Amino acid sequence: MQTEKSPFSSLLGKMIVTKEGKRLGFVKDITFETKSGELINLIVKDATLYTRNLNLEKTSSNEYLIPYSAIIAIGDFVIVSEEDLI
Repeated sequence: MQTEKSPFSSLLGKMIVTKEGKRLGFVKDITFETKSGELINLIVKDATLYTRNLNLEKTSSNEYLIPYSAIIAIGDFVIVSEEDLI
């Protein structure tokens, strides 16, 4: 069975929510390892107050990072596991 590949641009602007339905913000960009192509983090834009209260790593320009390992599913939304954020 072959997995369907989506271009990186299809993730930009998608809303990020927890599996419990709490909104975290929108995908602004993605960080990845250049040599292996491994995805590392999603950069959040328009972070909600809830997101700001989480102990998330930040970029040098104070943008919140969501580890790629926390992503459960990608469809109309990017769904993440809140347990993997803490």
